[in-house]
Amino acid sequence: MEKMKVAMYYNNNDVRIEEMSIPKINDNELLVKVMACGICGSDVMEWYRIKKAPLVLGHEISGEIIKTGKNVKNFKKHDRVFVTHHVPCNNCKYCLNDQHTICNMLHSTNFYPGGFSQYLRVPEVNVDRGAFLLSDKMSYDQGTFIEPLACVIRGFRIAGFKPKKSVLVLGSGVAGLLNIKLAKSLGSGKIFATDVDEYRLETAKKMGADVVINAKEDVAERIKQSNDGELVDFVIICAGVSSAVRQGVESVAEGGTILFFAPTKPGIDVPFPLFDIWNKQVKMFSTYAGAPGDIEEAIELINSKKVTVTDMITHKLPLEKAAEGFKLAAEAKKSIKIIIEPNK
Repeated sequence: MEKMKVAMYYNNNDVRIEEMSIPKINDNELLVKVMACGICGSDVMEWYRIKKAPLVLGHEISGEIIKTGKNVKNFKKHDRVFVTHHVPCNNCKYCLNDQHTICNMLHSTNFYPGGFSQYLRVPEVNVDRGAFLLSDKMSYDQGTFIEPLACVIRGFRIAGFKPKKSVLVLGSGVAGLLNIKLAKSLGSGKIFATDVDEYRLETAKKMGADVVINAKEDVAERIKQSNDGELVDFVIICAGVSSAVRQGVESVAEGGTILFFAPTKPGIDVPFPLFDIWNKQVKMFSTYAGAPGDIEEAIELINSKKVTVTDMITHKLPLEKAAEGFKLAAEAKKSIKIIIEPNK
């Protein structure tokens, strides 16, 4: 049986290169050679991942089909594709109400074994509604941004974002920067961004933020100083810490919106002044993942260059250096987007 290499995750500081059998596919499945896979912030969310370890992570993938099941009609060998790991059923009450990312099927589906492997098997349901052809003008590197951008697109849509609204992004990691880029592309007003790391603040500025603020400062006061005394219309919380929630509540204007993009760890209660929220008539939304419609929109935005993404790539590493990539991502210092290339 032919073997392949995978990066097996045990914890953020223990990622081992191991061998597994190349997956066999049935008549309705695909075998994809993984050309690029991004390390997501959720991949190094240790409290979330370690309970299922050891496992092969990686869901921001792009690659080449090297084998198709005989019943597969819409794809052929050598097609370049993006494949999403989670797909909805399209029939439950959530899917029928455009709440696809609550769907039980979406939470239980996956490809095998994970994107940090040389090859992966795409199950029938993912072939049906989770595999997308890449155009000739989209690189494999760009393809790794489809899934995270789809998550951002969904959040903006759910929260009812409108052009010309001022925006605050709390946390300038990959998710925060994609939120900045999408806001800019949609014609937002002034964009503010925070982080505790100066490198990430500098990057946020390069990616389109008009004003960057160290999160250790009085964020709401700094916003007023740079915004004619006004707070912001649209707050996006991309840092899963209680202090970011507090700063978001303090910084939102009357009639404004707060979007919870990143979670805290489970079991953490975050107090907030309900009277102020009520009195200012603030709207609050939460978002998780992306659905096929969001993915199609992400592909179009990248293809059309309305959202550029390759300027966020700071590291490209072969599979053998996956451990180094995970450490860089977990440290969240001088790195933004880290891409693993399993077949380099």
